[in-house]
Amino acid sequence: MPNMIEYRNQATSWQKKYDLLAPKKGDLAPDFVLHDVNGEKPVRLSDFRGNKPVVLVFGSFT
Repeated sequence: MPNMIEYRNQATSWQKKYDLLAPKKGDLAPDFVLHDVNGEKPVRLSDFRGNKPVVLVFGSFT
């Protein structure tokens, strides 16, 4: 059982440290670059600012 408490304390410590850096409700999403499905053309999130909403879905589809 001590390991579970230790892991929880580590996770809580990490969360307290990094939560302050996380975007807040209403903030602009940080810009980033992904490549198209062919891995060729870079696409920036900021390219879509001012247009329709963008939805990102992450996961394994294999």
